[in-house]
Amino acid sequence: MTHPHEARSGVQRIVHATGYSMAGLSAAWRHESAFRQECVLAVVMLPAAWWLGRSWVETALLAGSVIAVLIVELLNSAVESAVDRISADLHPLSKRAKDLGSAAVMLSLLACAAVWCAAIWQRWA
Repeated sequence: MTHPHEARSGVQRIVHATGYSMAGLSAAWRHESAFRQECVLAVVMLPAAWWLGRSWVETALLAGSVIAVLIVELLNSAVESAVDRISADLHPLSKRAKDLGSAAVMLSLLACAAVWCAAIWQRWA
């Protein structure tokens, strides 16, 4: 039996995929305060990347590190939602999954901070 989504192709598939992506961004904005906070910072940091970067490579690294934080936060939120959907019971594997997602967010934030600190240091030191 073919899944209904597999029957779509071409532009119809892209339109539906875009709708699902927008729904995911909307859900993250509504339900995830960390995502909202990171989006607010991104609104400031992405234009600043164009100003701070001295080349397209530096600008891409600065902007990419900010976008990476948002991506990792979305993936972490997806893991947390899936774990919560499966069971509200406390379980060591559920805790591990959530802790691993949280660690991924922390590492992406540290990497972003390192890239930005290095660029700022290079610019003004």
